[in-house]
Amino acid sequence: MNQLDLNGRHAVITGGAGGIGMAIAKRIIASGGTVTLWDLPPEALSAAVSELGPKAKGIQVNVTEHHSVAAAVKQTVQQAGNIDVLVNSAGITGPNTKVWDYPVEAWQQVMQVNLNGLFYCCREVVPIMQSRNYGRIVNLASVAGKEGNPNASAYSASKAAVIALTKSLGKELANTGICVNCVTPAAVKTAMFDQMTAEHIQFMLSKIPMGRFGEVDEIAAMVAWLCTEECSFSTGATFDLSGGRATY
Repeated sequence: MNQLDLNGRHAVITGGAGGIGMAIAKRIIASGGTVTLWDLPPEALSAAVSELGPKAKGIQVNVTEHHSVAAAVKQTVQQAGNIDVLVNSAGITGPNTKVWDYPVEAWQQVMQVNLNGLFYCCREVVPIMQSRNYGRIVNLASVAGKEGNPNASAYSASKAAVIALTKSLGKELANTGICVNCVTPAAVKTAMFDQMTAEHIQFMLSKIPMGRFGEVDEIAAMVAWLCTEECSFSTGATFDLSGGRATY
């Protein structure tokens, strides 16, 4: 593992109690940083903080509720003193079905978690970063946001919106010390697979030239570098982690 310089930096990681978020938390701690995990299930959150050790704290947050995010920002600053890094990793896939059969409530839920929740987090954390003229924001999008996976319209649309929001916010903050980027992984085998059909999982695998799914540690490695001070001339950018699948 390459050693990155995150000494003295504090990161908030949404969806940090498992999967990619947990792997990112481990990598940030290994690089000298501290983390606050924002997640919803209390048992998973408690277990994750216990596993990560004294450099981690956890706050139960529902990212789909603006007031919950705002309260979490205040609590995090009180506990940690600052927020240097925000990693928006929380996300859901939604059902695998055609647009004309897609349940309206499921569509709204995907947008609430994947897009609105990310917006609330950026909206509330950016002023904290602006007060010190330093910050790193990394948003987890997906190659589905570039290509539009069939039978995953809500997920694809939400991740395309994450890419666009990243570009907008990156431009808005380009004359500050705050960099905003996103990563677009192809499929990574996590608990999110439990939300997908076997057919959709096989479809995603068939699209990856390397012939395998990504590993959470591979995603964490790139995300952690984007969280460092060394990442100083990239903002509003999209970084692919697709095993050769991405075409633009």
